[in-house]
Amino acid sequence: MKIVFMGTPDFAVPSLRKLVEGGHQVCGVFTQPDKPKNRGMKLLPPPVKEYALSVGIPVFQPTTLRDGTALEQLKALEPQLIVVAAYGKILPVDILQLPPLGCINVHSSLLPKYRGAAPINWAILNGEKETGVTIMYMAEGLDTGDMLASSATPIDLNESAQQLHDRLAQMGADLLPQVLEQLEQGTAVAVPQDDSQSCYAPMLSRELSPMDWGRPALELHNQVRGLTPWPAATAMVDGVRCKIIRTALVDETTSKTPGTCIKADKRGLWVACGQGTVLEILDLQPDGKKAMAAHAFLLGHPLKENEMI
Repeated sequence: MKIVFMGTPDFAVPSLRKLVEGGHQVCGVFTQPDKPKNRGMKLLPPPVKEYALSVGIPVFQPTTLRDGTALEQLKALEPQLIVVAAYGKILPVDILQLPPLGCINVHSSLLPKYRGAAPINWAILNGEKETGVTIMYMAEGLDTGDMLASSATPIDLNESAQQLHDRLAQMGADLLPQVLEQLEQGTAVAVPQDDSQSCYAPMLSRELSPMDWGRPALELHNQVRGLTPWPAATAMVDGVRCKIIRTALVDETTSKTPGTCIKADKRGLWVACGQGTVLEILDLQPDGKKAMAAHAFLLGHPLKENEMI
């Protein structure tokens, strides 16, 4: 098929690669404008742009889709189908109605749950044991279109949002050929979403970062996993603000005040949490320094048992 692809971050690259390697004619790629990053604030291209240029696909980077320019560019490309994956812009109605086969989206949740910007993170933050990907028709609402296919996967108890992101990106790409074949053959079955089962996955912010040791260890463990790599869970450890990068649940209980150091050794740092639970800090990153194992941090911060961390 003649396809226009719309996507921006790493999550979208496997889906674009699957279209290219599947022999489809990807006649154009729409992605977000280059953005300044790192300390030098140098303009860097989105991952989708880098891949598209490496395989010779024309790239378009409109700042808006609503002034008619992008619509005219799309009309000139004459796509049969538009495939979207984490593009970062809402498609207006005139674009949604342009391709004969419609616009489909690769979404990183089992819809109708976790509509919105950060479904992977919120699935972990909320302690979900399963998630997946859904390919759906795009509609005017936020992730409300009829579903064409889905694939589920369990979430490992120690899997970070970054690790789950990478798995779901590939799962979405692997599901695409099935949907494309059905669309070509006219056999695709669109299933409406049950809006009563929906929930929202809003954008992340640093307001979610501070850890409250009064919460149960499992909730804090999910917070650390769900906010990796950004904005990251944070805590004061021996007076130093640290990003808490990796933790582990401890199969022990305690009567000590939440935030108390239970044990500090070569393996890690055990901290009392709410409801008598215990969490082990394995890796952290003090402000202004590189990430390190907790035992390396303890060499310069010799916390002792029964001290507040």
